[in-house]
Amino acid sequence: MQGDFADGTTGRLPEVPGPRHDGAGAPVTHPCPWPRRAAGALLGCCTAVFGLLYFAVPGGLSLPFVLWPRTRPRALALLTAGARGLIGLERVRRSVFFGDVFPAHQTRDRDVLRHLAARTCAGTLFAGVLALLGYGVVLAGLLAVGVVQDPTDWQGLLPQALLGGVLLFLDLQGVFSLNALDARLAREHFGPSERELLELRIAELAASRAGVLRAVDAERRRIERDLHDGVQQRLVALAMLLGRARRNRRPEQAELLLQQAHRAAQEVLTELREVAWRVYPSALDDLGLEEALAGVAQRCGIPLHMEFSLPLPPPRPVETAAYFVVCEAVTNAAKHSRASRILVRVRGGGDRVSVSVEDNGTGGADPLGGGLSGLRGRVEALDGRLYIDSPCGGPTTITAELPCA
Repeated sequence: MQGDFADGTTGRLPEVPGPRHDGAGAPVTHPCPWPRRAAGALLGCCTAVFGLLYFAVPGGLSLPFVLWPRTRPRALALLTAGARGLIGLERVRRSVFFGDVFPAHQTRDRDVLRHLAARTCAGTLFAGVLALLGYGVVLAGLLAVGVVQDPTDWQGLLPQALLGGVLLFLDLQGVFSLNALDARLAREHFGPSERELLELRIAELAASRAGVLRAVDAERRRIERDLHDGVQQRLVALAMLLGRARRNRRPEQAELLLQQAHRAAQEVLTELREVAWRVYPSALDDLGLEEALAGVAQRCGIPLHMEFSLPLPPPRPVETAAYFVVCEAVTNAAKHSRASRILVRVRGGGDRVSVSVEDNGTGGADPLGGGLSGLRGRVEALDGRLYIDSPCGGPTTITAELPCA
């Protein structure tokens, strides 16, 4: 759905890239070109040699002190201090050549030596597989030269070619498997452990549940306030007008009071409809998200431009959350930002829906305010993320990323 502002402009505000996140503190990988990854894998063979030398020389010299209980803690501490330097080199290698971005994570001393030993073994195996692969390439070259020199002897060379093909397949499988093992070791050591990720996820779910409860309580208080301060006061005024009209003895004044009561009744119906729309819009069930947001655009007192591009209807909870994100953001812009234009984008495809509301107002929105904090709880209850960018002076951009899975 496309729309324009009343002044004839297209209303396109500057494009603001959506924020990114890595989710649950897990490491992120930015894809790198394969030559760089290949160079990183070869460098990993060299670092494995450093690990072997470290365990052979300093490890061998400190072995008697490690075996003696009185000197064991000091000897292990010295070994760990040296191993941390090699582990730091591994972290740099994964970051530079593979594009891994790891969170700040302090590992225990015993895990440092354990990871260095595992990484050294994996790197040594990788170097051995590469050596066998190189040896196979040389043999394949000699075999090809033999076939060229004596084409009549190809039948005798056929079994060797078949055996070489099988060995080549096994070598390539070993290369890919050891490369995956190297990535897994780095992820397990430099990133949070599975237990820490599980504890973090449990904490997020507990906070999300508490946020949902707070949002529900705030929504109930808002509905009660709307009914008490708005609808109830208008009904009281309507009852007073009808009472005056019933007691009035002059027909012309009674008619005037009845006309005022009729207008008051229409205003009460309008306000009740607004309250009902803020509780839950029936258009979501009947017409879908696009038409429900079109109603928001029609009721908005500021020129609003909307871009809606969803190939398939999202699940109902996602539709509801997207609707309330737009409603709350548009309401805040109309009440507080002194904006003259609002741009709403609803995009998605596959497993995610992105909702962005941008206004050209004065900015300075409080992310901890009642409305925005309630929105955050509603979005995070669906395992989504809400981002608020509102510098002083504007513009304000509110973006919600909602998963559809």
